[in-house]
Amino acid sequence: MIVLQCSNITKSYGAETILDSVKLEIKSNERVALVGRNGAGKSTLLKIMAGKLSNDSGEIITPKGLRLGYLDQHSGLQSDRSIWDEMLTVFTEVKKMEQNLRQLEEKMADPSVYSDETAYEKILAEYDVLQHSFREKGGYQYEADIRSVLSGLKFGNFDYDTSIASLSGGQKTRLALGKLLLSKPELLILDEPTNHLDIDTLGWLENYLSNYNGAVLIVSHDRYFLDKIVSKVYEVARTKASVFHGNYSSYLEEKANRYEQDLKAFEKQQKEVKELEDFIQRNIVRASTSKRAQSRRKKLEKMELMDKPQGAQKSANFSFDIERQSGNEVLNISDLSVSYKDEPPIITNMNLDVKKQESIALIGPNGIGKSTLLKTIAGKIAALHGNIQFGSKVTVGYYDQEQADLHSNKDVLHELWDDYPLTPEKEIRTVLGNFLFSGDDVYKHVSELSGGEKSRLALAKLMMKKANFLIFDEPTNHLDLDSKEVLESALLDYPGTLLFVSHDRYFLNRMATKIVELTEDGLQEYLGDYDYYLMKKDEEQQRQQLRAEREAKSGKDKLYSNEGQDKEAFIQDKEAKKEARKRKREIDKIEQEIEQLEASIEALEEEMLKPEVYESHEKAGEIQQQISDVKTSLDEKMNRWEVLQLEEA
Repeated sequence: MIVLQCSNITKSYGAETILDSVKLEIKSNERVALVGRNGAGKSTLLKIMAGKLSNDSGEIITPKGLRLGYLDQHSGLQSDRSIWDEMLTVFTEVKKMEQNLRQLEEKMADPSVYSDETAYEKILAEYDVLQHSFREKGGYQYEADIRSVLSGLKFGNFDYDTSIASLSGGQKTRLALGKLLLSKPELLILDEPTNHLDIDTLGWLENYLSNYNGAVLIVSHDRYFLDKIVSKVYEVARTKASVFHGNYSSYLEEKANRYEQDLKAFEKQQKEVKELEDFIQRNIVRASTSKRAQSRRKKLEKMELMDKPQGAQKSANFSFDIERQSGNEVLNISDLSVSYKDEPPIITNMNLDVKKQESIALIGPNGIGKSTLLKTIAGKIAALHGNIQFGSKVTVGYYDQEQADLHSNKDVLHELWDDYPLTPEKEIRTVLGNFLFSGDDVYKHVSELSGGEKSRLALAKLMMKKANFLIFDEPTNHLDLDSKEVLESALLDYPGTLLFVSHDRYFLNRMATKIVELTEDGLQEYLGDYDYYLMKKDEEQQRQQLRAEREAKSGKDKLYSNEGQDKEAFIQDKEAKKEARKRKREIDKIEQEIEQLEASIEALEEEMLKPEVYESHEKAGEIQQQISDVKTSLDEKMNRWEVLQLEEA
């Protein structure tokens, strides 16, 4: 079944056509990606599909009553409610049904109703219909769904009474995504849903969308994400949309194959046209061959000439060079503590060494302090404690993900030229042209630029510096897939040293020679790329699981027996782990009991509907009392479960 179809959608802004006769269709439960350069019209097309923007011509066709959910890439939840109350608004109808069920239960338990058998049976029939609808709409699990989504989006440790107005922009964006996922529309349209997500949250979202009961249309510049999720790709380029089947990697292969086949077909036809034209020219005036020449002229006139296939659109073209080599010791960090503004320290007692030509990736959950650490190393903010020592002949270049070093009141040309006033204008324009700023683009004010354009301008400034130690904070944010590939190629050829933060797993895997993971417990180094890091993390988890199984079996804590821990620390750690295991067992037990109690409520409510029960006032009253007792127990179990979860966190 087709849930959405675009039929010849056209959209222009002034004289510039953005979309021209675009055709696209999405079927039930499909996972579809929309890809293309920044400015190609992807977000415009999504807004037209979602009814947020009008089209000049064409039609959006959907089944009657289709529930469509749309997440704008710049959207953030604006609300004065608490986190929990805002998520509950998704289930307003379900909560109303729940209240109606409770009211009907009270009526059925009222002895005065028993005297009117017709009225009692009417109430019972109404209860039966309402209970079925309540179950179908997830009435018995909506609170568990909210907790699951909030936990997946890294709000599990938050106080759910926290006001949304007090949260950061990234947190509001994640909550907007969570609220949309909870609404479970039949078609999800997501514009850059991976923004503001760390690697763990990306993995959770991938799993959620893979198992989502509905169709999903995604715009994303995360190649790992697209490869894992989608099975069909639409490319928007030069105002048109072309369809490719398979994931993103398959799309790249198929696109290259199509271009090669189209080019061969074009060249073959051009050769045939040339031969026909030569024959006609040589034979048209000769009496003996004139008829054959006329015949071939007719063939040539009837031939539908192919246009030469257009290759890839112009890409940015740049490289990073250095003025001089640094010494072997590039950076030494010892006993470093950092904080953001006047907040408590978020990184303490950190030690790290960076050697010449290493490419080190800093990874960790959002809020752990990665960006603050980079700002401190780059000298943008002061360290609370410790030493940051650069090696001999080290020159530092820093890329800020927020482009704080750009001046909004300058135009593109002078943003670069003012930093390098001795460089001839022609050379400055050449550099900007390599970063896709050409013609009148160089007179645009920085404030008018898109996120991708600002990123390219910041990279141009960084390239001009020719530093031998580059520090990048999320360099691939706002870049389209093509620009990411150009940046990767430039950095792979860079002869200096790299230290960077990124959530782009494809970029991490290509660039990193060492992974440094920041956690609340400190810093852990992995000598290798991102795939190697994942392999080592998996091995660590397996070892921990084996240790836990051995401890449970023997009743002895052997985790630190070979690590020279002093006796007091050993006993404390053992007791802590014992309490954690005890808490985990209690959580598992309570979760089983909660499931049993919910099943009991459902069974009792079904029992209430049996004729032999509702015709007997005494039996009906007994079962209604049992339902009330079980619900009281369920509430107690849920409260205890929440307390244990907070202790576990």
